[in-house]
Amino acid sequence: MKLLDIADVAKQSGLPASALRYYEEKGLITSVGRRGLRRLFDAGVVEQLALIALGRASGFSLDEIALMFTKDGRPHIKRRMLSAKADELDESIRKLSAMRDGLRHAAVCPAPSHMECPTFRRILKAAASGAIGGRSEKATSTPKRRPAG
Repeated sequence: MKLLDIADVAKQSGLPASALRYYEEKGLITSVGRRGLRRLFDAGVVEQLALIALGRASGFSLDEIALMFTKDGRPHIKRRMLSAKADELDESIRKLSAMRDGLRHAAVCPAPSHMECPTFRRILKAAASGAIGGRSEKATSTPKRRPAG
């Protein structure tokens, strides 16, 4: 079994050693020992990191990605989870496409002002309702007042 120290893994994966230590702390990867102060990893960790990168690029959280590995680090990805994420991406694409189309319209709209354009007004209403733009709960909550003074 070929072992790589943390510097080798960082170089091959393109991730800083701090990210590797964090992923180990989260249980995403596991070191198999140490050489002095340096962590050692099985060479298969590079493929695990590639899967983690793919998961992150697809919008999965680290906690969700952790569920995609068995205790010994082998991939075990539930197809239902992939399908659900694909559905989420479809919804994001739909919202972004609507926003893009609205912005393109607003850029060439003949109305004297954007506020007089019915299409732009619909976009404003959709954004205010949270239908587009992906507002979080924090963004929609009532702001707290600062004490005077």
